[in-house]
Amino acid sequence: MSTIVLDTLEFATRLKAGGFTEQQAETQARALADLVEKQLSTKQDVESHEQNLRRDIETLRLDVKRDIEVLRAELKKELAETHRAIADTKAELVRWVVGVGILQTTLVIGVLARLAKVI
Repeated sequence: MSTIVLDTLEFATRLKAGGFTEQQAETQARALADLVEKQLSTKQDVESHEQNLRRDIETLRLDVKRDIEVLRAELKKELAETHRAIADTKAELVRWVVGVGILQTTLVIGVLARLAKVI
């Protein structure tokens, strides 16, 4: 943190001129100097923090962009697997339907043949 220059002597002098005792003026000047030194930021401090924030935001932006790309790749993979599973299920369903159709046709023909013999 940079140092802020505060003329405590001039401040104390002004307080004395305003009616403060010398002790009160000196105490006020010291307290204000401590406050300024410990708690106020300079323009340089603010710019430094701003640079750090900009850097952090840029890092975060790049991380989010990378994460989105990873999620897109995973989604494409999952989608391809889902399409493959659907195709496999469709093929198996067609085999079952054809098999059941052949079985049903065979059964109907057998029943008709048996009925034909009975008549």
